[in-house]
Amino acid sequence: MPDDTKPEGASAPEPTSEPAAKPGAEQPAPAEAQPAAEAAPAASAPEKPPAAPAAGGQPAPKPAPAAKPAAAAGAAKPAAAAAPKAPAAMAATPWESDLTRALKEEFGDQILDFSSYAGQNFLAAKPEAAVPILESLKEIHDFDYLVDVTAVHWPDKPEPFEIVYIVYSFARNERIRMKIRIPEGYKPRTAVPVHLTANWLEREVYDMFGVEFEGHPDMRRILLPEEWETFPLRKENSILKMDQHWVQENLGIESGQ
Repeated sequence: MPDDTKPEGASAPEPTSEPAAKPGAEQPAPAEAQPAAEAAPAASAPEKPPAAPAAGGQPAPKPAPAAKPAAAAGAAKPAAAAAPKAPAAMAATPWESDLTRALKEEFGDQILDFSSYAGQNFLAAKPEAAVPILESLKEIHDFDYLVDVTAVHWPDKPEPFEIVYIVYSFARNERIRMKIRIPEGYKPRTAVPVHLTANWLEREVYDMFGVEFEGHPDMRRILLPEEWETFPLRKENSILKMDQHWVQENLGIESGQ
């Protein structure tokens, strides 16, 4: 028989890859349903929409930070720092040696005290005994080097100036100090006849403190100009009040600059 004519527009059925199930064959069990969590990804949190711009096209201002809580009324203020302690007094100890016994025998009550502090030996003497003691230390006890002559100003004391002589013995490898206290205007004897270097050292004491030495061969300033009117290391002189006239005239600045 001739084939039946296919109607126009009809397409042939597509072949299937799986064979048709035979009658009486066991059918495979359907796949178990997957959990909903695996079936579909968890929905992410929706993003916040951008803030709408303020009127006029400008972005909206950020909210002000929260105000800090006010301090409780009547809260105690921190205590002020304690004032610094006064420095401890110099804890000197008696100085006793063959040298001190020899000097005490020679000068008696002209020497007021023999002391030692931090390994440094010193004696205190009456002002009129200073040069004879220096001479004895040099000629008899081998203290032949005058290291320094200096001073300290104590404006609140009855004898406001302390003159300090420092001598050294090369033979002994020893250094000692001698101190004398003098009132304002007192002129101690110069030590130039015993130690020539006292010439310059005593001039520096005069230049800085105004203490003059009786019998000095050239008692004038050594660091500052002769026209200078004050003595810089006296404690009543502020650095801002140092010979203002000389500084302005010669340097063109204010004193203390």
